[in-house]
Amino acid sequence: MELLLIRHGLPELVANQDGSPADPPLSEIGQKQAQLVAAWMNRHPIDRLYSSPMRRALQTAEPIAAAQQLEIEVRPGVAEYDRNSDTYIPVEQLKEHDIERWRRLMKGEVDEMDFREFHQEVVETLEAIISENKGKTVAVTCHGGVINVWTAHVIGLEPRMFFNPNYTSINRYMAASGGVRSVITLNQHVHLDD
Repeated sequence: MELLLIRHGLPELVANQDGSPADPPLSEIGQKQAQLVAAWMNRHPIDRLYSSPMRRALQTAEPIAAAQQLEIEVRPGVAEYDRNSDTYIPVEQLKEHDIERWRRLMKGEVDEMDFREFHQEVVETLEAIISENKGKTVAVTCHGGVINVWTAHVIGLEPRMFFNPNYTSINRYMAASGGVRSVITLNQHVHLDD
């Protein structure tokens, strides 16, 4: 089966003063990115569409679901490691705002949760999706951390952040019924060239 992990579009910056989870919506640019990836994906039909329960991932899935007339199936196991954080700063901007926190993140040291537990949850969730969809093509709208730990798992690296997927990038993997997992493409974002 073919598994497509699609990073969400650019979200808004959010800092909640009451300590509640930030869970930002897509920015105006992020909404445009979601429309572009949906239009591009419409030329490549999928059988099922899954999403993280976080707003930025769900809002990225909505135009894909509409274009392909699919239901969005929510899977909490592909929510980002920062799901309970009261602040959301895109990783690209985190480096400018807090270089030490960015360095820790790149090593898999996150303040919000145990990174190994996060890795295990992502792998178990994606393996369940794979087992439910033999011979199909499925897409999952999710997050940069999810894409990093799944890719690390597939290529045999320790769970960590090692690359920065573009917003709405498409990352393709093949999953053989015998258990072999392979990377087809990473960080595909030609739909944003327009």
